[in-house]
Amino acid sequence: MSVTVPAIVAPRPAWWKALYAQVLIAIVVGGALGHFAPDFAVALKPLGDAFIKLVKLIIAPVIFLTVAAGIASMSSLARLGSTTAKALGYFLVVSTLALVVGLVVANVVRPGEGMGVDPRTLDSTAVSGYVGKAEEQDLVSFLLAIIPDTFVGAFTGGQILPVLFVAVLFGVSVAGLGESRNRVVEGLHSVSEVFFRMVNLLMRLAPIGAFGAFAFTIGKYGVGAIANLAALIATFYLTSALFIAVVLGMIARTAGFRLWDLLAYLKDELWLVLGTSSSESALPSLMHKLEQAGCSRSVVGLVVPTGYSFNLDGTNIYMTLAALFIAQATGVELSLGEQLLLLLVAMISSKGAAGVTGAGFITLAATLAVVPSVPVAGMALILGIDRFMSECRAITNFIGNAVATVVVARWEGALDEAALAKALRPKDFPMPGARPD
Repeated sequence: MSVTVPAIVAPRPAWWKALYAQVLIAIVVGGALGHFAPDFAVALKPLGDAFIKLVKLIIAPVIFLTVAAGIASMSSLARLGSTTAKALGYFLVVSTLALVVGLVVANVVRPGEGMGVDPRTLDSTAVSGYVGKAEEQDLVSFLLAIIPDTFVGAFTGGQILPVLFVAVLFGVSVAGLGESRNRVVEGLHSVSEVFFRMVNLLMRLAPIGAFGAFAFTIGKYGVGAIANLAALIATFYLTSALFIAVVLGMIARTAGFRLWDLLAYLKDELWLVLGTSSSESALPSLMHKLEQAGCSRSVVGLVVPTGYSFNLDGTNIYMTLAALFIAQATGVELSLGEQLLLLLVAMISSKGAAGVTGAGFITLAATLAVVPSVPVAGMALILGIDRFMSECRAITNFIGNAVATVVVARWEGALDEAALAKALRPKDFPMPGARPD
């Protein structure tokens, strides 16, 4: 007679011990402090800045080790080219869709209509710095900037693409060593374990960073400062949500997984991105989790860092939406041809300004420059509320790159289906039951 023994389920830890809960509490407390004690909250800005600096400290070595080890472990360098080509193709299509969605919504909702702003009354000095940087950005300078002056310089410049460039060169070189490459690969894996342990340690500080960053935002700008431009903010948030739910949701379903399951799996990182307004703050943790979810290290190492420069869905939505908002607010009617030109330029310039501080604003300035009828000074209208839209940009960019990585891994046959299912649907995989003696 067989005896059925119930499965042993590990006790769930207290909800407040979960990282996402701690970050959420920190955001709420920080927002309340910013509202009721703004002067004190503004002084807490170094907490958020320090946390982001700590994360950026380990981004470069994590990317280098992950990419180099992944490429060196590849059985064929032809697969490297295949993965890169598929990733860039995906980025081009989805980024263009994001631009189109922003353009369509701006034409339908028309958030800037009726404001009647006279461009001559706008103070352009506040945006002149962004305009100057936009003029400096071109395709040639962008490509040259990918090549660091020195090997070490790739790690000290604070940019992702130079690190990725050096990592690819190193990985390809190791792959050509023959039998001795195994020792190098093992060494890279061992060192990467140390850095991912550092990631886990730093994530414990995430609530403090999120608290300081969000307190500063509310304390500095105040909730009331956004009331007059609430229509644009609401439109942008709703458009981003629509893009995530419909476009990314359909892509995920086509690739064989549920987007909401992936978001639940990455909830810690999503709350962190929301609190810090930086998708880079969760980059190392994202790479680690995607590997645990069954995506091969080589695909994760190539797609995630590249996506952070070339697959900025939230930034793309923001660019077309903001450009048409400025045009509508200043009474400028753009023809279909002019809007398509804006779309084309935005598609190109968004890649050229990637990784630059204030990239969204710089790209917007470069995009507006091609349509003389839209005053660049109109950017002053959204300068004050740009900070309130950065959280949404960061979250949309983050989700877009997570989806892209899983999709490309599946295309490449480099996805462990069992590991993905276990990561995304843990309730379907209870701990095995105890066997009777």
